[in-house]
Amino acid sequence: MAMNEENDNIIYKVVVNHEEQYSIWPDARQNPLGWNDANKGGTKTECLEFIKTVWTDMRPLSLRKKMEQACEHLFGRKALCRHSTDRRQNDNHNCHLV
Repeated sequence: MAMNEENDNIIYKVVVNHEEQYSIWPDARQNPLGWNDANKGGTKTECLEFIKTVWTDMRPLSLRKKMEQACEHLFGRKALCRHSTDRRQNDNHNCHLV
């Protein structure tokens, strides 16, 4: 039986892993292995809203770094890259040379 979110009295915390991926976890519980506090707690809705504001790039950190290295290799110098994660837009990216 699913818990009715309106009756959810659990206090949650936002946790983040080494790949800069976010999740929520009950505040009273120990963090899962590999996850650290992101210094935000509250209701489920508050925590999910916080995640929406800070987790703007869904790609894992390791993938972002590899993509930046590929652009750096392509352009011969450091580049800040924003690649599309939309599969319909193959190889769509926007690199800004630094």
